[in-house]
Amino acid sequence: QVQLVESGGGLVQPGGSLRLSCVASGFTFSTYAMSWVRQAPGEGLEWVASINSAGGGESYIDPVKGRFTISRDNAKNTLYLQMNYLKPEDTAVYYCQVARTPTRGQGTQVTVSS
Repeated sequence: QVQLVESGGGLVQPGGSLRLSCVASGFTFSTYAMSWVRQAPGEGLEWVASINSAGGGESYIDPVKGRFTISRDNAKNTLYLQMNYLKPEDTAVYYCQVARTPTRGQGTQVTVSS
């Protein structure tokens, strides 16, 4: 069955960096666009970034432009999110998601706090 397993979250100080990973299995990863979405405490899901199946066509929500980079390695069935210059408002559970579907992983917690 389809599995998406995120990792790489944690507690980081403002201005710090984290790299999230998402390992996919159970489907042909290289043929699907992928996204990162997040859910802050008490809020709904928010789309963060997307990338097409070939690794191009990146798009981002405005608050993360210039700070976050989405990428993928189709040989490793892995999606990444490099997050730099983190801010407290980036605190959320981050999920990888098969783009334009409800299929997502269990999430990884990112907490930005001093």
